[in-house]
Amino acid sequence: MLELTIFLAAFAGMEAVAYFTHKYVMHGFLWSLHESHHRPREGLFEKNDLFAFYFALPSILFIWLGVNVNSLLLPVGLGMTAYGLCYFAFHDGIVHRRISWLRYRGKNPYMKRIIQAHYVHHATTTKEGAVSFGFLYTRPVAELDAERRRLEAGVSTSQA
Repeated sequence: MLELTIFLAAFAGMEAVAYFTHKYVMHGFLWSLHESHHRPREGLFEKNDLFAFYFALPSILFIWLGVNVNSLLLPVGLGMTAYGLCYFAFHDGIVHRRISWLRYRGKNPYMKRIIQAHYVHHATTTKEGAVSFGFLYTRPVAELDAERRRLEAGVSTSQA
């Protein structure tokens, strides 16, 4: 039971890690890699795909430590990995349709909201002005779109 609790806590905790990494790293000092994701993709891969490799490293480390050092670290690594797999299926498969055989269309209100929130996030192609940086949780889409429009107006006003 403890292992399951640790697994679920690691999975849920990755939402905070993903949010802050997306907002402050990907839309921050590593925008040079993430920018490719906000542009039309040319070919099968984009520079942004390197983040999957970077994010896998801590998961691999925790799994290795869980097998070789302390067994309670294994569910941490597995929870992180499970989050990454869910993110990949949702983000690359469902939202961006990079997995040709995955044809899921969100029908329930929760799935519709997180899919639409991601589209609002991609309404901007710049480092600044983006909203909705998470994956499992998002505010209502109307709120996000209103915030994006306010940010866009503020950015264009300050640059004029």
